[in-house]
Amino acid sequence: MFQPALRTLAILGLLAYTSFAHRDEEVITRDIAIIGGGASGTFSAVRLRDQGKSVILIEKESILGGHTNTYQDPVTKVPVDYGVEVFHAQQIVKDYLDRLNVSWVVAPNFGVGSIYLDGQTAQPINYTSPDLPVARWQELLQPFGDFLAKHPDINNASLTIFRFGQGLGDFLVQPTLYVFKNFGLEIVQALSTGFLAVTSQNNYEIYDHATKLLGSDVLLSSTVISTLHREDNGVTLVVQTPSGRRIVKAKKLLIAIPQKLENLRAFDLDHHEAGLFGQFKNTGYWTSLVTNTGLPAGFNTISVGADTPYNLPNVPLVYAVVPTAIDGIFDIKYGSQSSLPDDHVRREILSYVKKLQDNGFAEKVEPEFVRFNSHTPFELTVSPEKIRGGFYKQLYGLQGYRGTWYTGAAFHTQDSSLLWNFTESHVLPGLLK
Repeated sequence: MFQPALRTLAILGLLAYTSFAHRDEEVITRDIAIIGGGASGTFSAVRLRDQGKSVILIEKESILGGHTNTYQDPVTKVPVDYGVEVFHAQQIVKDYLDRLNVSWVVAPNFGVGSIYLDGQTAQPINYTSPDLPVARWQELLQPFGDFLAKHPDINNASLTIFRFGQGLGDFLVQPTLYVFKNFGLEIVQALSTGFLAVTSQNNYEIYDHATKLLGSDVLLSSTVISTLHREDNGVTLVVQTPSGRRIVKAKKLLIAIPQKLENLRAFDLDHHEAGLFGQFKNTGYWTSLVTNTGLPAGFNTISVGADTPYNLPNVPLVYAVVPTAIDGIFDIKYGSQSSLPDDHVRREILSYVKKLQDNGFAEKVEPEFVRFNSHTPFELTVSPEKIRGGFYKQLYGLQGYRGTWYTGAAFHTQDSSLLWNFTESHVLPGLLK
């Protein structure tokens, strides 16, 4: 019998807080509030503004860019992209880069001149990269290892697919659907026709230009700490910014951060929403730049397995050690089947460099990180049983529910170009109504 009274007290408390907040904290009013300034969120902010909508883009980091990591040598000013590297040669990509006044060119393919080493021991492996056959797009819910076993004509492509699917974790047990979403027909075509790259070899240029274009419509180093209201008639958010709390009131909300339950607690999820987002599992993925390795200039490795199915290395592992345009700095990426502490991953990367030294590939010196970035949680997946049970039908059914829309890799795939396409065609129309 106390429930109605408690509910009334809660409502009165909320109204009192809201009234206080509106008096003492700056109120930002927009058509659309966007959470997350990665590829999808930044693209959405630019496109919605171009369509006449007012926006506020809320990003927890000090810069926009998400999975895009760029380092610039402080002396030579040479840039290195060690996160997102290239894009698809699609019209939407060209139009978006042109809109931001970012010059682009056709980029060459990858992996030329690489040597093959064991992903765990850094020992040489007798392996020859095969030709890439055409894949069969079927039986998408079975583990990818089972798919390869049933289709031996695709076996030669497994390591190539693995390389482009970095971050997928335990590759052979992932449902084939997720593998082919990462390595789809667009990748196959780009391998023969070329990818697009920013002419300056500095992908952060995209987000630098977007930041300047959006101006005061971007809140950097800011997070939503609570939601006062989120329904079809609008949303009211409490946002912590470097200059204090702000109240953001918007007609609609777009969430473009990884939709893991722990990332969404501030958004007042109901049981239906929490039940869906709580089903996601994730892999781990980290990018880094390492110097003082003792490795010779141009040293370039790809990790493979010695006595493993399809020569695929076991995770967790270092995917590759790749030279950069900056002398003495190497690009090293690491992946696991689940989240790991960042300190553990740092130790594992440096340990791998030490193994390269022990195996005679490098002089014995003390390696150091120039940059280290976590992209975890990375690939968000559910089991084949949940997919068969209609998980994605229910997930996509959340678009517009309680005044909220969603974009990002969990709703499509880990690919900036394809996410821009998905957002343009499947998300923005609902926000523009």
